[in-house]
Amino acid sequence: MLETVLLVAHITVLGYWLGSEFVINSGYRYVCRTASLPFDERNKLMDHVLNVDQHVRYALILQVGLGSALAALYGFIPGGSSTATMAGIVTVIWLGFVEYIHHDRKNASGAMLGFIDRGIRYGLMAGLALVGITALMAESDMPNWLAWKLILFAGVIASGVGIRYSIIDFYRTWAKIKEHGSTPEYEQSIWHIYKYGTGILIGLWVFIAGIVVLSVWKP
Repeated sequence: MLETVLLVAHITVLGYWLGSEFVINSGYRYVCRTASLPFDERNKLMDHVLNVDQHVRYALILQVGLGSALAALYGFIPGGSSTATMAGIVTVIWLGFVEYIHHDRKNASGAMLGFIDRGIRYGLMAGLALVGITALMAESDMPNWLAWKLILFAGVIASGVGIRYSIIDFYRTWAKIKEHGSTPEYEQSIWHIYKYGTGILIGLWVFIAGIVVLSVWKP
């Protein structure tokens, strides 16, 4: 029964994730294409985009936690219910951590905590890729389809980090617009950054599509 509930939640979170991505991208595009609006209004809209972006972070953490719990309960990784319980505890702590970072993001301490959060994602990305590759190359209780899912999920996290860096780049130009006012050069710069970030987002969707195919097909 528990496995079924977690599996339904795992699938639901995927839809929640993709829906959030579409809303974020649409709002981000609007901000980048509305130079005619006063800066304060555009800045408020961009703050809203970042608020919605939290939902993507929640979804990533929930998918990691739910996926780990399911893998443990199905016997693909060791520990059974103990590992599943630990995955739940870590998920709650991580959710609280990223929520605190979001509210503290405009302070120096928020920037440092954001750096730590990215470090966690680097470690998770490397760990997932390593486990997946090892499972494919050696004898393992983990089926090949799940090993490939881990590798693709590492790609999803890498894409998310890439998008995060493009947002950081956006805010460098955004600060110049705030200080000096809008110019064609600045507007062209943020539009290019938007298109670059959208390209990475498309790659992220491709990785997720691959994960869905593997989950359903289980070759």
